[in-house]
Amino acid sequence: MNRTLTHRLDRRQHAAARIVQALFIAVAMLFFNVLPIASSAQILPTPAPSATPAPVDPFGRETPRSSLTGLVDALGAKDYDRAAHYLDIPVDSDPRLLNAGAELTRRLQEALDAGGSLTPFAMRSNDPAGRIDDDLPADQENVGTLDAGPDGAPILLQRRAGPEGQPIWRLAPATIRLLMKRPSSTTAETQETKDTGPTIGGAPLMDWLRLLGLAATAFIILRLTAVGLLAGLSRLVADPEKSALYNFARAALPPLALYGAMVMFFVWGDAMPVAIVARQTLLRYAGIVAWVALAWFLLRMIDGIGDFLTNRMHRRERRQAISVITLIRRAAKVVLLAISLVVVLDTLGVDVTTGIAALGIGGIALALGAQKTIENLVGSVTVIVDRPVQVGDFCKVGDVLGTVEDIGMRSTRIRTLERTIVTIPNGAFSSLQIDNFARRDRFLFHPVIGLEYGIGADRMREATEAIANILAGHENVLDDGARARFINFGESSLEIEIFAYILAKDYAESLIYREELLLSIMARLEDMGLGIAFPTRTLFLRPESDGKSDV
Repeated sequence: MNRTLTHRLDRRQHAAARIVQALFIAVAMLFFNVLPIASSAQILPTPAPSATPAPVDPFGRETPRSSLTGLVDALGAKDYDRAAHYLDIPVDSDPRLLNAGAELTRRLQEALDAGGSLTPFAMRSNDPAGRIDDDLPADQENVGTLDAGPDGAPILLQRRAGPEGQPIWRLAPATIRLLMKRPSSTTAETQETKDTGPTIGGAPLMDWLRLLGLAATAFIILRLTAVGLLAGLSRLVADPEKSALYNFARAALPPLALYGAMVMFFVWGDAMPVAIVARQTLLRYAGIVAWVALAWFLLRMIDGIGDFLTNRMHRRERRQAISVITLIRRAAKVVLLAISLVVVLDTLGVDVTTGIAALGIGGIALALGAQKTIENLVGSVTVIVDRPVQVGDFCKVGDVLGTVEDIGMRSTRIRTLERTIVTIPNGAFSSLQIDNFARRDRFLFHPVIGLEYGIGADRMREATEAIANILAGHENVLDDGARARFINFGESSLEIEIFAYILAKDYAESLIYREELLLSIMARLEDMGLGIAFPTRTLFLRPESDGKSDV
């Protein structure tokens, strides 16, 4: 018997879509500060239109990240006068040094080029308040060391009021005092004679080549190590292509080699006595490569784990679990790629906060017009939880008859008998009448056989008993309600209804048993001399009386 599965939650499904849409809008508005935020159960007043906007610092010293980046850019351009604006020279200093900011920044660059270090771009705080969990005063930030080694003097940034009253971050007076005590081996007059060889981006070409050589060497060493490990592992397992351990290692080692090379470059490159401009630039882009390698590794792990679980569910014939695994797998990839994109853009210096806020405001308008999309997402959850069909089931959805090939986050694909693919949005799919033929535990055998008129009641009784015996004697016919009964005087036959259930593993097998039963019934009726009727009509013509027709 075909089990008809209708969606019982049609109205509730549409209501759920509305609720999810409303929650999406509310969360987006709260997250991106579109809704007014209540404080102490009162709504904060809206600033007056005449309020003076906060002044913008022309040197971009609003956060530790922007201040340190601006300082490094000025050092790379050898614009020491501009770099001096990033120094907070103490008022109790030697009066002769109060106007010697350019000399101090030149000393700072010498110390950094000789082995000092600065924190990589991605590790710098981009919050105007700085880090508050670093055991330093709230207005100070540790951004590196002046000397090589772990015992080097720290480089501190300090937040103070700028010329126009806005808070800005500059090199702290404590660090300035250390620079005052350091002798300078380079002056403005001797700078040109000291700089020999071509320079790129404010750093000697040889420094760039040394750093790039270090990164390439680290990657080659780790890549060759990975190849050696795979070769050794392939000899330890009997069948490498079927070994889960070997396939895991083959997927994981290439991105791990790239990621490990970037970690080694961070550790060794930051300690090399080369130009700080070259180090900071390459460390910044090495961070992007490291994130790409990590995302590559995680994507391969998601695929590997997904394939392993899918194969396991195939062996256990848990097809609905395959749909859930596929949905989670795709969602995990989307989330991972989104996070990686945000991190890479942030490392490149793109203001992701403003971008995300703009996306959030646009997301509100998108949510208002994305009712169908949200309805489809809710429908996907409904299809997975209610499980009317699974991947591989032969079913009829509305007017579409075929085999379910994929249940996705937005739609379900069905392969029809004509081998075409029909895609049905999950919002509509969950509200349609669904006949799942794969869920049948038995198959209905319900033919109606018509015998010729004129055989008599005794022969009819013998015919029904003979058919009932055939049903009882077949091993694949269930005893549950199997019967053969004379039910009607038809227009051209005496009708016998047969009702039974056939036990079969699939539809094709049920057709074999159905054929056996029909042939057995046909042969038995032939042996009894009973003919199966076909549509006939008998016409009785009344003769005319006296050649006159009746009036």
